[in-house]
Amino acid sequence: MIDEVIRVFKQLDSKDIRILTGIEIGMKDYEWVPVENVMKFTRMTYDHLSFRLKKLGKLKMFAFTTVPYEGYQIYFEGYDALALHTFVQRKTISAIGNEIGVGKESVVLEAMKEPELGIGDPEGVVIKFHREGRTSFTQVKRNRSHIGDREHMSWIYAARLAAKREADVISKLYPEVSVPKLIDYNRHALVMEVAKGSLLYKTKLEEPQWFLDEILRQLKLAYAKGIIHADMSEYNTFVHEDGVQLIDWPQYIEPSHPHADELLERDISNILSFFRRKYELEAELERSMAYVKGQ
Repeated sequence: MIDEVIRVFKQLDSKDIRILTGIEIGMKDYEWVPVENVMKFTRMTYDHLSFRLKKLGKLKMFAFTTVPYEGYQIYFEGYDALALHTFVQRKTISAIGNEIGVGKESVVLEAMKEPELGIGDPEGVVIKFHREGRTSFTQVKRNRSHIGDREHMSWIYAARLAAKREADVISKLYPEVSVPKLIDYNRHALVMEVAKGSLLYKTKLEEPQWFLDEILRQLKLAYAKGIIHADMSEYNTFVHEDGVQLIDWPQYIEPSHPHADELLERDISNILSFFRRKYELEAELERSMAYVKGQ
């Protein structure tokens, strides 16, 4: 689990990181990376490497097999450690806090970032670790168009692609569309500013009509940039006194997608249904669709 990674992260030294990196790189070509490949990458003798691997194994950084050969496969915990190491080296983060969100395909932590030029107080940020493919890479491959026809890609690499995809779309949307600012990303993890306000489904709104209109306006701005969220709901919408912020974009599609209208309709229908249930607000789906599409 992610809290275990945080606990053991300080126990890892540069050689441990290099071993994990060697396994990570090898997984582009192997389901189980041969120990000879790890030896070649790390330039360690077999005895020295074996000693180090025992330590990492106890920390549950990887899995291994001896059939039909001695091979290694990184766990998400090992991958988390590599991403955290990179963020620390880049000075993107200076401290790691508690787990604040867990889903089927992501884990979110709070963290701190030192201010630019060392002036001022540390800034609160969040780290989002993608988990696509953790339970079934075959299922993820079937449901994620960005994975395409890669038959031998590891499930851990699927998470890396999802993170890059989300980083790219956030960079495209920000700042015209109200999304949290991307600060950095590496491997399967993104560092972003903390979303403003609170989640829509947890909040009692005094002016629900205004917030409904604002959500639709943000979806319209995104559509004008060629982006459809494709997973929109009250669970990935933050509201605050000045507006809204939309999060969780890795499943986005473009208007040219063969099911674009269907998925956009589902996005809007989810939002309209929420406001209907909780606030008895009525809005026409067809008219809202036309508004978002700029028609």
